[in-house]
Amino acid sequence: MKKWIALLLAGILALAGYVVAGPYITVRHIRAAAQAQDAAALSEQVDFPALRASLKAQLQDRMLRKIGPEAQANPFAAFGMTIANGLAGAGVDAMVTPAGLGALMEGHKIWKRAGDGVASRDPASPATDPLQDARYRYESLSRFTATVVNREGEPVVFVMTRHGLRWKLSDIRLPH
Repeated sequence: MKKWIALLLAGILALAGYVVAGPYITVRHIRAAAQAQDAAALSEQVDFPALRASLKAQLQDRMLRKIGPEAQANPFAAFGMTIANGLAGAGVDAMVTPAGLGALMEGHKIWKRAGDGVASRDPASPATDPLQDARYRYESLSRFTATVVNREGEPVVFVMTRHGLRWKLSDIRLPH
């Protein structure tokens, strides 16, 4: 009887350890996939639909704040905003790729490198380390963040959410 209780307790502790270590394991997989420029491996660690939706919402909010409440009441500004939202959405769709995520994780402005594509890095140059010097933090039992500072000194927060026992990158909080 005592053996079964000890075995059950060991199993529960192992499962709890795996759940706690899960986001760190996901970060390790993301880093390895980005360094290897392996789009398929990176795709397994990223919830692309949630990430695209989050980035589109952030860009739309930023545009609305930039034009101000007076311009929002103007019908021509509203029409322009509709066009701008469509273009921003298309831009997010084009940039939220494995190459674009790798650039952002390294602290680069995404539009400077993402257009280069996955295969453009010089093979002789050393691979950079994405999420290097990141600060890690649990926000809740199902939300974990890795924060890196970009070259301008602004924080970029990578948010991972738990889906069952697995963790996936689902949001990137861009600097304001």
